[in-house]
Amino acid sequence: MNGRQCCRGQRGLGVPTEKIEALNDYAKSPLFTEAEKVALEYADAITDTLRDVDDELFARLQRFYDDDTIAELTMIIAWENASSRFNRAFRIPSQGFWKR
Repeated sequence: MNGRQCCRGQRGLGVPTEKIEALNDYAKSPLFTEAEKVALEYADAITDTLRDVDDELFARLQRFYDDDTIAELTMIIAWENASSRFNRAFRIPSQGFWKR
C-alpha cells in the first residue's frame, strides 16, 4: 500500500508502533483482528492498479462493516492514494511523522 506511507503518520493516534511495523505482513500477524486484516486487504486491492476488488473480498468486508463505514473507508483509501501520487509527482518529501 504505497510502502505503507499513509499509515506512518498514525503514530500518536492510538496505533501501537508494533502494529505499524507489522503492516507489511498483516495477513499473518496476530496483532491484527480479522476485521482489520480484511480492511487492509481491501486497501491493498484498491491501491494496486493491476488488481480489483472482487466479489469475495467485498463480501468479506461487508461481514465486518456497514455500507456507511465501507464508503468512508473507501474514501480515505482513495484520498491517501491520490495524496501520495500528488506528492510524488511534485517531489514533495515525507513530513517525517514516522521514523524507524
